[in-house]
Amino acid sequence: MLFYVLVLLGLTVAVAPLASRLLERNAGWLLAIPLLAGAGMAAAAYSTDEVHTESVQWMPTIGVDFSLRLDGLSLVFLMLVLLIGAGVLAYSTRYLHHKDTAFYFYICGFAASMAVVVTTDNLMVFYLAWELTTLCSYFLIANSGEKGHQPAIRTLLVTVLGGLFLLGATVIMAISADTMSISEVIASPMWEDNIGLKATVAFLIAIAAFTKSAQFPFQAWLPDSMVAIAPVSAYLHAAAMVKAGIYLILRYSPLLHDVQLWNVMLVVAGGITALFGALTAIKCDDLKELLAYSTMSQLGLLVLTVGIGTDVAITAAIVHTVAHACFKAALFMSVGIIEHETGTRSYQELRHTRIVKMPFTTGIIIISGASMAGIPLLLGFVSKEGLITAALESGLAQPFTILVTAVIVITSMFTFAYSFRYIIGSRGATKHSIAEAEYQAEEGGYEPEPVQTIREANPTVWIVPGLLALVTLVLGLIPPLMNWIVSQAALATTGQSIEVELAVWHGFNVPLALSAVIITFGIILVKFNRELARAMTNFGAPISGLDAVENLRQGIINFGAKYATGPSGTTSMRRHLVLPLLMLVLIAGVGIFTLRDLPEVYRETSTPMDWVFVLIIAIGVLASVMAKSRLTVVVVVSIAGYGVTLWFYALGAADVATTQLTVEILTVCVLVLVLHRLPDHFTPETRKFHWWSIVLSVVVGLCAMLAVWGLTGRRDKSDAARLYLEQAPEDTGGSNIVNTILVDYRAFDTFGELTVLGMAGISIAVLLAKFRLAPVRETLLDRKSPIFGAFENSVFLRATSRVVGPIIVVLSVLLFFRGHYQTGGGFVAALVGSGGMALMYLSAPSNDRAKVRWPYFTLIGSGVALASLTGLAGFFEGSFLTSLHVDIFGSQQTSAMIFDLGVYLAVLGVIVAAFNLLGMPRKGDKEFHILLDLDSERTLERRGETEDHKALAAQAANKTEERSK
Repeated sequence: MLFYVLVLLGLTVAVAPLASRLLERNAGWLLAIPLLAGAGMAAAAYSTDEVHTESVQWMPTIGVDFSLRLDGLSLVFLMLVLLIGAGVLAYSTRYLHHKDTAFYFYICGFAASMAVVVTTDNLMVFYLAWELTTLCSYFLIANSGEKGHQPAIRTLLVTVLGGLFLLGATVIMAISADTMSISEVIASPMWEDNIGLKATVAFLIAIAAFTKSAQFPFQAWLPDSMVAIAPVSAYLHAAAMVKAGIYLILRYSPLLHDVQLWNVMLVVAGGITALFGALTAIKCDDLKELLAYSTMSQLGLLVLTVGIGTDVAITAAIVHTVAHACFKAALFMSVGIIEHETGTRSYQELRHTRIVKMPFTTGIIIISGASMAGIPLLLGFVSKEGLITAALESGLAQPFTILVTAVIVITSMFTFAYSFRYIIGSRGATKHSIAEAEYQAEEGGYEPEPVQTIREANPTVWIVPGLLALVTLVLGLIPPLMNWIVSQAALATTGQSIEVELAVWHGFNVPLALSAVIITFGIILVKFNRELARAMTNFGAPISGLDAVENLRQGIINFGAKYATGPSGTTSMRRHLVLPLLMLVLIAGVGIFTLRDLPEVYRETSTPMDWVFVLIIAIGVLASVMAKSRLTVVVVVSIAGYGVTLWFYALGAADVATTQLTVEILTVCVLVLVLHRLPDHFTPETRKFHWWSIVLSVVVGLCAMLAVWGLTGRRDKSDAARLYLEQAPEDTGGSNIVNTILVDYRAFDTFGELTVLGMAGISIAVLLAKFRLAPVRETLLDRKSPIFGAFENSVFLRATSRVVGPIIVVLSVLLFFRGHYQTGGGFVAALVGSGGMALMYLSAPSNDRAKVRWPYFTLIGSGVALASLTGLAGFFEGSFLTSLHVDIFGSQQTSAMIFDLGVYLAVLGVIVAAFNLLGMPRKGDKEFHILLDLDSERTLERRGETEDHKALAAQAANKTEERSK
């Protein structure tokens, strides 16, 4: 059942773009239905008797499966994700002004990713889903327009940093506990004997949670991301994304609650964040910014409470998580309504806006804001008392108990103040504020600003926040309604059965007294709201978190520009290669002292033909070292490459040799396209650096020789090689061992390489499309050169391509279809086909007139998508990328061929992109117009010569006719 919930959410993501195109903003109604259905299915699947588990194999050999686990904690967070997600989709149908096909796709993708985060029981799947939420949030923030680009990048940098810490924790836990199951990792007894390792995991997980939940010192991204539209803020930054960090620390609390480092980190970071967020929110003029800092503050309270670690604290954190999700999502939606109707969310500007006949929106704001303030008879009051009780019963030493309690109480006082600042600001102008403005205008001798009148919004906009406000009110009046679900979540988090008894009234006790103190001082702070805001504005922090992130980002860019791209962005080969070569020497040095137990070398006498190939390669290497011209180097280096190719053929490695041959050909073609933009000769080196270059080259050569001799050499067949040779025909139905390894045995490696290749092709295409290429060398524009005319000089290639082109296409297709049984396969077939593309391109007189017009983005995307779909089809046989075998008319066919087709399309797309983007100048380039003008002149010259020939022929004909007469 739970697996079908995730499938349903995945289908929603797939349908979202089409639904957005057909229904435009109304697609939200349709897309909300699967989320509601998923919530119902998940609730039906949960049983109090035992935890609901499901598992579908993905990569069983390394323990990565779609293992799903639905316990009380997962159920609480899943309901928040799905129910509030459905509400946000419905709310967006009237909030959005225009057709935005990307918004629904990203928001549904985020919902699906979060659902996986809170339900998976596999470490690696959890990490992948965690990173998907990061990507979706990045795209949703960036989708806000130009103003969202920089905040999206800064948010991505911070959250990806946390993802790296989580990856480190994932690797340590998987290796140490020898399992990928989260529940088994938490229950593993090995942690008792590895306290230091346990503390390391606690540190890594805490940092990952801090980055996602905007805790000190990673809090700056949350207010920065508020450029996103209200639905995004309501979902990501109130109910879903920031809650992922809270879910993470709650999930690992049973394992880490007794680690002192864990408790200290959570309590300190949470306390600082809670106070900082509350003190900053009180001075915000932008009401949405106020909600951002208040979110940061409330998350700080949650992290602090989880850090206390007791059963009471865990229960209080769960209750406050639900309360915060309800009232904060409603508040973010309400500020969206205010901004949607008034065009502003400024506290000062709204004081001149008369908001009349908006009873529903005003009611939502008052109820949700009062719940955040902790007013009795609302859910926020119940959860706030729980936090205070948890602090008082923390079991810490009395000074620390007082300190933690004081942090919660002071934060709650300012929470009361900024909650009512929001309520007052969003209500707009009052009779008192209008009269005061008129009086100030009269005293100042200027006309008062006109008061704008706003009426109630469309019911479809406020119905969702209205329901959330109603939930806050009902659960505040009848808290026992939450007893069962909270007790189930607490059981899953602590491992102990906890009797939860939520109530509005627990009698006269210390938490009630502190609540009264909070409300009393909160009222005083509201009374002096303006003075407090003015004082807090004048009191600024010495360091801005946003500036720190931006400075760090710019520092990394500057460092890379100076020490990475600087040396590589030069025509000096020495500067370009010295750092990579030194790193190779360093790696070789480490290997010499650390590598042991290398395989024994199989003694076999070399044949005379081997030395012939060595001689060919040596000639190519020597010629390349002596060459002064770049074009010469390209040609003579190919000699070494072709020597290696012949050696492969002689050794019987036909697949490898064919790949090497086509790569050599295409490399020369691509390099020639680049060389006409570079100086013809290398930058001359001084004698001093020349000798250093020789020394470094010799050392690198020795290191490479030792590496080849030590790691490969001539050896007998390994156990893996014997297994492939013996089992491949039976396991895969193919007799080409190389191809079966690529598309069957190690298909996941090939899939990863295919994805990297596709991303590299797209990245290169984007960079070349954004930045102008280096100008063409003037020497190539000499119109007097006999080889300048591209049209005349390409006549042989054009004639040849008409004959050879179809042969290459047929050969490419043949290599593809025979690859599973004989020499060939998708990769080498694509390279051969690309050779045909190179011939077509080089036979054209210019890039603008080249016949290679295939959409390379589509080819790359189709290839990766086809390989992915083939991998998903493997689930019918048990795991991702497992090949399916069927008999068609007595011939055995395999799905690996479809996977190979994906490889074929992606490789072809990358090569086509290289030729289209690295060729002759494009429109908009200065050189393009020069070549176009020169080509036109040559055409006119040819026409003139033709006219002269026609005139001479006519004269000769006239003379002949006269003689005959």
